[in-house]
Amino acid sequence: MTTNKPSTHDTSDRNNNPHPDLQARSPWAALPDTKEVEIHPPLHVPDGAIAIPGSKSCTNRALIIAALAEGTSTIGHILRSDDSYWCLDALQRLGVKLEVTGNTVTIEGTGGRWPNQSGSLYLGAAGTAARFLPGALAASASGQWLVEGSQRLSERPIRPLIEALQQLGASIQYKALDGQLPIEIQGQGLRGGDVSISGAVSSQFISGLLMASPYAKQATRIRIIDTIVQHAYVNLTISLMKQFGVTVTRNELLNAYEIQPQMYEAQTLTLEADASTSCYALAYAALTGGHVRVTNLPDQTNQPDLGMLAVFEQMGCRIQKSATGIELWGAQQLKGGFTISMKEMSDQTMTLAAMAPFTDAPITITDVAHIRAHECDRIRAMCESLSRLGIQVDEHPDGITIYPGVPLPTVLPTYDDHRMAMSLALIGSRIGGIRLLDPGCVSKTYPRFFKDMEQLGLRVHRS
Repeated sequence: MTTNKPSTHDTSDRNNNPHPDLQARSPWAALPDTKEVEIHPPLHVPDGAIAIPGSKSCTNRALIIAALAEGTSTIGHILRSDDSYWCLDALQRLGVKLEVTGNTVTIEGTGGRWPNQSGSLYLGAAGTAARFLPGALAASASGQWLVEGSQRLSERPIRPLIEALQQLGASIQYKALDGQLPIEIQGQGLRGGDVSISGAVSSQFISGLLMASPYAKQATRIRIIDTIVQHAYVNLTISLMKQFGVTVTRNELLNAYEIQPQMYEAQTLTLEADASTSCYALAYAALTGGHVRVTNLPDQTNQPDLGMLAVFEQMGCRIQKSATGIELWGAQQLKGGFTISMKEMSDQTMTLAAMAPFTDAPITITDVAHIRAHECDRIRAMCESLSRLGIQVDEHPDGITIYPGVPLPTVLPTYDDHRMAMSLALIGSRIGGIRLLDPGCVSKTYPRFFKDMEQLGLRVHRS
């Protein structure tokens, strides 16, 4: 499946984004020739079921751990999206032997000894791969690689991770701007020992350290100097490491971790459905007063976005959970009038913001300042989008207040941000004529989004 890095460098304006960074789109991308979609509400109250693709968070973690392991792993129900494609492409460029059949990947582990000792690794816009691979490469005893990504990925911060890896003995240099991709990594092993890192910008920095630490020469002790924006994703990393035979010791405050030198062992496993993705289908049912069942999302998961179920209930929806699926029945009138911290499930900030205009009172979202440094400044982008729709909003440094109102149909940019596009599409389930530019950006994590929503009755016109 290896392809050459795209040669075109389409520029992308971070906020208006009329020209998306198409360099980051992969052969797994959807809607390559579609410039916009127009969304209209369903003709009937939705009553349907849907199976959701595999977890994005689990997919790239599992792929990289399997590549580091001893033996051959089989990973089922991966997410086939741009992010996972570029991760797999990078592993192949490192000489990892793998085979993709449908949504199952077979990977021959390297034991941390990458067969290809030099080369350029292009990661598209995959933030997870950009935070997980540097440590895995630096832990190698030899080799030299250039790690680069799309324009937007290159703008996203990476300094806390790089400085922490350098504390452990990694040889990493910035090749353009300090604190950003591209970087050059010289494999000379990690010595281990004590390392301090901030968790306030991204929990992925901590996960990247954890995943590489078993291959250090001595025990690694990681101390978090402030707070972790999303503890659940760190727990998800530790859980996957355990599945591959590596134990992480942590304290009760979850701010200190110790990893002894160990080796990942190959596994056969099937990944969970993506909880973040599931929330769009459930929010659609909530907005339309309908019923949707996600058939393959267990009610017991480490994925933090399942916390949205409690928010849906607070808004008046009825939820039913089981070991195999989640069901939601929408309310006749969604309830607002609350302030909520979305720190632990910040990817759902935009989902809730898209629902808020249809509630009976304002909703204030707090503790999500870190999402300003994601695919776009998501707080600013959502404020701009809702304002264009005629909805009153108040922008805060760490969040947003949205007031009830009737959105007016208009054309909206999607900011080259998959979660902005999917959230804004939800507004079209209530107001006909919402037009979204560059709908193909959903391919970063959910290429099937518009097809799946059509299956549930949403009307999508492509042009």
